[in-house]
Amino acid sequence: MASEKKTAAKGSWFKNISDTNLLLTITIVVFFAMYIGAIVFQGAGFLKPQTFFNILNANAALIITACGMSLVMITGGIDISVGGVVALVSMSCAVFLDFQGGNPYVAILLAIAIGLAFGLVQGFLVAYLDIQPFIVSLAGMFFARGMTTIVHTNPFNVENEAFVALKGTRVIIPGMGSVNKLGKYVNAYVEIGVIVALLVVILMFIILKWTKLGRAFYAVGGNTQSALMLGINVKRTKFLAHLICSLLAGIGGYVYFLHVGSGSASHASGMEMNAIASSIIGGTMLTGGVGNVIGTLFGVLSLSTIQNIVASAGLDQAWWTGITVAAMLCIFLVVQSVIMARKKRA
Repeated sequence: MASEKKTAAKGSWFKNISDTNLLLTITIVVFFAMYIGAIVFQGAGFLKPQTFFNILNANAALIITACGMSLVMITGGIDISVGGVVALVSMSCAVFLDFQGGNPYVAILLAIAIGLAFGLVQGFLVAYLDIQPFIVSLAGMFFARGMTTIVHTNPFNVENEAFVALKGTRVIIPGMGSVNKLGKYVNAYVEIGVIVALLVVILMFIILKWTKLGRAFYAVGGNTQSALMLGINVKRTKFLAHLICSLLAGIGGYVYFLHVGSGSASHASGMEMNAIASSIIGGTMLTGGVGNVIGTLFGVLSLSTIQNIVASAGLDQAWWTGITVAAMLCIFLVVQSVIMARKKRA
């Protein structure tokens, strides 16, 4: 009898856990399994805290952009213009600082303005003119990439002194340093962009978890007709989702610019695909209604970790990274399909 009760309790727990929490749990477990595997098979390099912090430093902009992508995907849409927006912001800020004598803090406003402009136009076309999000954001991607080349053709490094000082700012993580090969203790650090990215994740988590607007995003993505019957303004909700996504792309563009310190038309190439992949790995479903930005954070970390493992294994060719990412995506899409089948049975 006792064993039967335990089995029933476990079964009821599995049935009662939400799809979002189930996918989040799977994503976190997969990340830690991969990272522990990297430590075991790839050596002590992954044991150093700075290795993990370097993953965050390199992917701060992707974390911000992927959070916006997850939001749009939760509502049942998609936005493939975010990579182009990041490149346009990076180039525009670079030109503003080096050729116009601008201030790096004023450049932040320029980045936000570019993101808002794309969000307003694309959000209006998707929500109020009912044009497919893929088509609208495809046009936005081409427009952003074209405008990046118009702003400036050739790549260049920014030499603005105030910006260089801001770019070089590091946030020291106390007690997490390590001794290098010369026997010198080196402090662990993160870049400013990582702090911004983590704040964005926390803010988006709060909005999605505890606000009326967040519940509206899930409702619209889950079932548009049901959302209408609940009195939710579906058009406004979709508009705000695309607006916030592009705004985060603008902020992510400035964080990306802080990391690379240059302007180039080839910047952020493929970032929109990485953002989609990170969202899917993080448990956001393409069909909408399910997702979590904490999962998206771990999706970015998982994506970067598997890329580092492939590089550490000596498989430096670009196609090996593509193959491993494709394999991860296939696995998580299968998991999502299983969960959808479970949901239908329930």
